[in-house]
Amino acid sequence: MPCMRRRPAVRGATILDGAFTALIALSVTAVMTCALSGWSPASQYRSADPPAPKTNPVTQAERAKPPSTLFEDERAGVLAVTNSAQYADLSICQIWAREPDADRDHASISTMSRIAWAAGQTRERRRLATHPAKVKAEILATVPSQVWSCYADIVIMPMLVSVARFRA
Repeated sequence: MPCMRRRPAVRGATILDGAFTALIALSVTAVMTCALSGWSPASQYRSADPPAPKTNPVTQAERAKPPSTLFEDERAGVLAVTNSAQYADLSICQIWAREPDADRDHASISTMSRIAWAAGQTRERRRLATHPAKVKAEILATVPSQVWSCYADIVIMPMLVSVARFRA
């Protein structure tokens, strides 16, 4: 279809615009004119009647807050609940599910998560076990028969000469 060719990235007062206007003045249909010029009809109609530019858009800080927004003391209360000792190992979802059992309802799960995120507490909440670093075993025998192992037949013992090895 000839109308599917790409139009120029910048469309100002070009020669094709003048040709398009002249063809429309000669009673050639817009579809035929688009086919001749290689532009999409949708692009032509959009450029003929562009949307009005937004005047003075309102920034996020200037927008009115919704009436359900929590106050700072309520946000501090939610943080106090999530940081309490009884909920130290639980996720936000688990805390939210257990609070109604204690006849408390602070906020929704998403609000509690946003408050925790704003406080920098979006991390693993459980106490995870830490393991000591693994130590490579070494043979400490100084004389024969000092160290016994059930794997004695596969132990490779170093010799004084670096190339030679002795299989025990």
